[in-house]
Amino acid sequence: MASVNKVIIVGNVGRDPETRYMPSGDAVTNISVATSDRYKDKQTSEMKETTEWHRVAFFGKLAEIAGQYLKKGSQVYVEGRLRTRKWTDASGQEKYSTEIVADSMQMLGGKPVGGSGDGGESYARSKPAEQSAPASSNAASLGAMDDDIPF
Repeated sequence: MASVNKVIIVGNVGRDPETRYMPSGDAVTNISVATSDRYKDKQTSEMKETTEWHRVAFFGKLAEIAGQYLKKGSQVYVEGRLRTRKWTDASGQEKYSTEIVADSMQMLGGKPVGGSGDGGESYARSKPAEQSAPASSNAASLGAMDDDIPF
């Protein structure tokens, strides 16, 4: 049976990106993205809003671009896949963390601060030919990355 692990979110960056470099020299950038949902409460008839926070990880050239151009408050479109990692905290207790591993990103809204362009730049990780997906006309093709790098 086939399965699909695909996530698409549009939201606002909650804090400035954190970029680190692996011993291999590859960049890893982490951000949190807030998405909001508005609905009408059936009992009180008032509008309510809920916010969900998503952890997003970028790798390689895409990580460098995200770290350079995204800032707290930036609106961003992210496509990727869910990944859950298991780790042990300082007290020896096992913990789980679920995040989105980004395959592509598009900066939305106005012109980036200190950047160039119209603020609608698209960036995507390159994929093998048999898995390639259509990209927008201004998408930058980036080098392949190792998805199994622990961090």
